[in-house]
Amino acid sequence: MHAITIERPGGPEVLRWTEVADPEPGAGEVLIEVAAAGVNRADALQRQGNYPPPKDAPPYPGMEVSGRIRAVGDGVHGWRAGQEVCALISGGGYAELVTAPAGQVLPVPEGVDLRDAAGLPEVAATVYSNVVDLARLKPGETLLVHGGGSGIGTFAVQLGKALGANVVATARPAKHERLLGLGADRVVDYTSEDFSDGLRADVVLDIMGGSYLKQNIDVLNVGGRLVVIGLQGGRRGELDLGQLLAKRALVAGTTLRARPAAEKAAIMRGVQEGVWPLISQGRIRPVIHSTFPMGDAGRAHELLESNEHFGKILLTAG
Repeated sequence: MHAITIERPGGPEVLRWTEVADPEPGAGEVLIEVAAAGVNRADALQRQGNYPPPKDAPPYPGMEVSGRIRAVGDGVHGWRAGQEVCALISGGGYAELVTAPAGQVLPVPEGVDLRDAAGLPEVAATVYSNVVDLARLKPGETLLVHGGGSGIGTFAVQLGKALGANVVATARPAKHERLLGLGADRVVDYTSEDFSDGLRADVVLDIMGGSYLKQNIDVLNVGGRLVVIGLQGGRRGELDLGQLLAKRALVAGTTLRARPAAEKAAIMRGVQEGVWPLISQGRIRPVIHSTFPMGDAGRAHELLESNEHFGKILLTAG
């Protein structure tokens, strides 16, 4: 098969479409013939040498795919060759074939194109595990989503509205109208406004980290929950513990890729039960900005790092 290899740590130009050995499904795994793979910020970090894959993962980037099952390993039940699926994986998605733990594989939601389904597993698992499982967002509460125009952001806005929350997002002005169209109640221009000015939220989903820490705490209502899932604004910030105590607030940080397979399988079960029906009902949809042939992964990364996209970027195989 062919896969995208990383020639050396560096920019998008180091990505190469290379012939490599075919993977074989181990016990508890399925082998997927890839139709498409989602492009994520973690893939760019891996390309730069800043986010190595787990030891048991392929060295190729790509943490979510859609496609058809080609074979199943020993001990796999409920899946068979030919089924159309999407999957959350630890790496290796930028390829023609990839293996995935059976517990991290889901059927393509009703009404979603097989290609577009590649843009769902990572964002759905990330948003559901943080906004629903961890932060316990309730109907009538306010959810603040940073980076509203990203793949994570566009999904979080839709899920928040589907759960009955008021949703505020931060984004560049060019993305405001589309975010309002996805259901956001308000969009703040982070390039010219202080998002914390006059805003209060019960749950904050943050991709920035250190540079937003103070403002995020300022925004929280009493009993509020801040969940940090990215560090685009740096690793360090100053936290006023007195303010945190007064608000009886929760600050949590999570990642998805490094979690044990059992935890990921539990998250994916929650996604199938709590999110897939909302997609089938048309209340949430994958937002796809553009697609590139798998061999043009470098161009896809250039677009990702420009922050000009709205929603997901996909790579297509075949």
